[in-house]
Order: sequence, then C-alpha cells, then structure tokens
Amino acid sequence: MKQSINNIHRVVVHCAATKPSMDIGRKEIDSWHKANGWAGIGYHYVIRRNGEVELGRDLTEVPAANGAGNNLNTITICWVGGLNQQTGKPEDNRTLEQRKFLYELRKNLDVLLNNPKWIGHRDIPGVKKDCPCFDVKTEFYE
Repeated sequence: MKQSINNIHRVVVHCAATKPSMDIGRKEIDSWHKANGWAGIGYHYVIRRNGEVELGRDLTEVPAANGAGNNLNTITICWVGGLNQQTGKPEDNRTLEQRKFLYELRKNLDVLLNNPKWIGHRDIPGVKKDCPCFDVKTEFYE
C-alpha cells in the first residue's frame, strides 16, 4: 500500500528489543518480519548500534510495525537495542551515535514532512510494550 509524503503527519519511534551485544540491522529485521507473515521490514529507517542508518521501506510505503489501524500516514524508525544485556528487561541503551542520528533525522524529517508529531510505539493506544524504552514526548517536546 502506498502513502503520499504530503499526508504523513506522524513519526513513530521503535526499538528492536535486542541486547546491546546484538549487531543487527535491516537484513535481520526484514527476516524477522517476513517470519511474522509481513511483506518485509516494517520500518522506514533502522539505526544500528554504531549510528549507521539503513533504509527499510520506502517513505511512500505504509509501515507495518505500529499495529492494525495505526500505520497509514506514518513514518517508522527503529533503533537497535532496548533490552538490558544481563536481565533482558527494557532499557534505554542507545549509543551516543544512535542519539545523534535520531536528532539529525528528526531535523530532516520535520522539514520534509512539515513538523509531524513524534511519538513512541508505546504511546499508541492499545500497545502494551515499553517500546522504544524511552519517552519520546519528554525527549523531543519538553
């Protein structure tokens, strides 16, 4: 399904729910999502642990990662990490490089998309996850 960039009004931030030692990216997430029965990776951008960005879906493709009824007119970003190395519990363990790229991406997408609303996956009604393991609203708006 296609979406017009002119109609995108929201950016949803996700985490991969992986431990810091897991060096994964677009290829692995694409494989996981296909195993879930999706057409492919559900995110538009993946931010690896070293800050490198990998493109997932084209911006005109509707994402599949937010849950039914919450994907249209949305861009999705996933940072690799989100789980504590020892306990496997949710944790904001973004690297400095990941934080820098997320802020740079925010500046660029705000211009391209005319200041969309930024939220965390957990901010979508009905989502019962800690994803992305930090409060997007507090980080970007307060």
